[in-house]
Amino acid sequence: MSFSYCRAVVRLVLVSASAWVLTAHGEAAAGVKLFKIVSPRDDIVVGVDVEQLGRGSEPAVQRLAALLADKGQVTLWQYASTKEADGALVQAPLRQISVFKSELLRIEPYSTPLPIRPFLATVK
Repeated sequence: MSFSYCRAVVRLVLVSASAWVLTAHGEAAAGVKLFKIVSPRDDIVVGVDVEQLGRGSEPAVQRLAALLADKGQVTLWQYASTKEADGALVQAPLRQISVFKSELLRIEPYSTPLPIRPFLATVK
């Protein structure tokens, strides 16, 4: 193998790794966990602040289900894919919604390759 071929392969690996780290960092920095809520009417993606979920050894989806069971209703942010001013796609808060435990069929974790914008930055 030639030296220039090896350099090209190393550059490709480094660029791929840095893109993966930046995406993971964007999701972690937001402090928001996304969930898909399935009801008889529709499916929506919601964001929950990690502090609202609390700490525990259970998966985050179980902590959200327990929070909803305890309170009966929770106000969350609905998330959607949107374009920023520079044209980049992101998962961003759309509106605040109330979720009632009596209307749910299922809650599941939602993963996205897009950066997640925190909802705290949108409150004015």
